[in-house]
Amino acid sequence: MRIGLFTDTYAPHINGVATSILMLEHALRKLGHEVYIVTVNNDILSYDFGKENIIRIPGIPTGIYDYRLSGIYPIKAINKIRKWNLDIIHSHTEFGIGTFARIMAKQLDIPIVHTYHTMYEDYVHYITRGHFDSTSKKIVEYFTKFYCDKTVTELIVPTKKTYDLFKEKYKYNRNVHIIPTGIEVERFYKENIDFKKVGNLKEKYNIKSDDFVILFVGRIAKEKSIDFLIDNHASLVRKNKKCKLLIVGGGPDLEDLKKKARKLGDNVIFTGKVPWNDVPNYYHLANCFVTASHTETQGLTVIEAMAAGIPVVALDDDAFNTVIKEDVDGYLFKDKKKYKSSIEKLMGDKEHCKKLGAQALINSNQYSAKYYAEKVLDVYNLALKGRNTNEKRGFFRRAKDIFKRGFHEK
Repeated sequence: MRIGLFTDTYAPHINGVATSILMLEHALRKLGHEVYIVTVNNDILSYDFGKENIIRIPGIPTGIYDYRLSGIYPIKAINKIRKWNLDIIHSHTEFGIGTFARIMAKQLDIPIVHTYHTMYEDYVHYITRGHFDSTSKKIVEYFTKFYCDKTVTELIVPTKKTYDLFKEKYKYNRNVHIIPTGIEVERFYKENIDFKKVGNLKEKYNIKSDDFVILFVGRIAKEKSIDFLIDNHASLVRKNKKCKLLIVGGGPDLEDLKKKARKLGDNVIFTGKVPWNDVPNYYHLANCFVTASHTETQGLTVIEAMAAGIPVVALDDDAFNTVIKEDVDGYLFKDKKKYKSSIEKLMGDKEHCKKLGAQALINSNQYSAKYYAEKVLDVYNLALKGRNTNEKRGFFRRAKDIFKRGFHEK
């Protein structure tokens, strides 16, 4: 199958969507398919046709992390896409490149599958700065329903949380396929880690062998609720002075959170943004992984932590509670009391902590890239089947019209 992945964000950018697309691309290729990428260039004026299977279209910065917005009909890219002779288009964005994907699918008369990655209603504050949020959310809802309901052949979402958004709130009346986004779990396995590099990181951040390290990996931004982790860390340190909170990532709230954590000294460590290839090493610095984010559609870092063999303590949210099994591979919390008691259990019983981590590793395998790609291929085949059925119906409808016209002409 010849597959076109259309996305506003792609490597070398580091974020959940870019990572999932890179993973899907690799997995589809391993399964014998040809994969082509249409994405945004970092240059606002020029195209990049440097690689045979990738087109980078000029894009302007949006002011939201690394995301850029392209035009919806970049003419210079069209002829190359035609030559790819795609069987299917898979869009991963609702904006510039996503609209272009929709236009190309219509012009080339091929089905389009769409994955809805982001709960946009949780992010409108970046645009509105707190003004007209309710109106903006209505606009987001309208735009999302229009793009997903009117223009795509099949829709993929990563969790039941997102499924419920479409079915219960948006009243979406077409197919919605729940396929948890996979990751290349092998990257995080202990046997694939360079522990010399891990040792260098321990030295760099002054992490001792008897420290209990709580890890967060992700964008350092308001919606991740990192302030919750810092606010509750003080009482954990009072119980165990060797308890450290390691926060890995960059983002707009980094400096503010550093100020907030200053009173905790070296018990809170900020690494800033780290290279994508180095991320697995950071998981192997930790005893457990935590997240209090309430805006995830799935939360791939949770699966990364599990693949690294460490238990997870996560907010009891639909994005996580289908992944984490209570007291099997981690804990779920609704409030700070349960959050702290969960961490204290892991700190107080390191054997139990290791036991949960071992089970987390086993459970992470169901989120492998190969399994994910196979499930996505099932949706591609369903979309192609639907297209072929519609073509047959269209043929018979046209034949009927021609017959009627000929009969009346007589």
